[in-house]
Amino acid sequence: MSAGRPSRPRSSNPWLRPVGLVLRLIVLGVGLGVIVGTALKLMAPRLVQGAIGTPAPAAPVVKKPGSGPMALGRFEPRQELVGLSQQWTRLAAAQKGLTASAFLLVLDDGRFAQMQPDLPLSAASSIKVPILLASLEDLDGGKLRWNEPMPLTKEVVGGGAGWMANKPLGTRFPFFEAATEMIRVSDNTATNLLIRRLGGKTTLNTRFRSLGLTATVVNNWLPDLDGTNTTSSRDLARSIALVDTGDKLTPRARDLFREIMATSRTNTLIPLGLLMGMGKDSSDPDSELLPEGITVYNKTGDIGIAYSDAALIQLPNGQRAVLALMVKGPFNDPRSAELIRAMAGAVTKTLIKR
Repeated sequence: MSAGRPSRPRSSNPWLRPVGLVLRLIVLGVGLGVIVGTALKLMAPRLVQGAIGTPAPAAPVVKKPGSGPMALGRFEPRQELVGLSQQWTRLAAAQKGLTASAFLLVLDDGRFAQMQPDLPLSAASSIKVPILLASLEDLDGGKLRWNEPMPLTKEVVGGGAGWMANKPLGTRFPFFEAATEMIRVSDNTATNLLIRRLGGKTTLNTRFRSLGLTATVVNNWLPDLDGTNTTSSRDLARSIALVDTGDKLTPRARDLFREIMATSRTNTLIPLGLLMGMGKDSSDPDSELLPEGITVYNKTGDIGIAYSDAALIQLPNGQRAVLALMVKGPFNDPRSAELIRAMAGAVTKTLIKR
């Protein structure tokens, strides 16, 4: 017998040794993973702050909607075009017996001109612009439907412009037709349908005040030949600006406003005046203005003793301006319309460089 250490009995299974090695490696790997993961978790805040010398990545520059040269702009007068304001004053002063009001604002940069802009004057059909704004605001808010039928009753039948008054009582007109005809052919019955649907004169006047249209008041159904319904040139310009700058309507409703305003047939005041400011004349001023890069969305008013026009003007440089011109004078005095055209012509010479 040997006096040395007895030899270790050899395992009867040759696979146990490599399996054990694999198990030990797995345990070691899991342990290292836990240690590394814990260390990274503790170091993460310092990595984010760049404390170990690695600069944090710069935040991406996100351009805000409505910024840049194609921004929607604001109804915010900033810099007066004094020369234009003075020219309007001289033009109006030269016409004895006429009272005029005017307001212009370039929405993109805040340049403006004014002449008695807050003077309340007879609105005539130009009051249909703020009525259209209130109507589309209710459409936007789900308070009425685009094709909602509105029945014709004796109360709302209005004489003068338009064709709806000739239809039988009880005829039902969809909202979109009334809103369009109110602007397209200045239909007075269509306007009265909308006034009633919006809650009546008192409710509508409250809406106007909430929109900041302090001089805009509906006292009578249209056509209101006595001129008791009032507005101001600033109110009319503001009505259009609230839409085009996105302050009061969603983009879809804003598009509808433009589409409806584009149907207006009467272009003998601001559009013709702008064209005359270029030394041109035409029986179709809108077509003549287009090649010049000018588009006009306007609504006129005319009851003989009061003339007005309110417009959104797309300028050749891509900017947009709101312009409202109003004149009160003797019944059917041609100087009233001529003064509006002359004031619009002065705008052309100021804003459009040729």
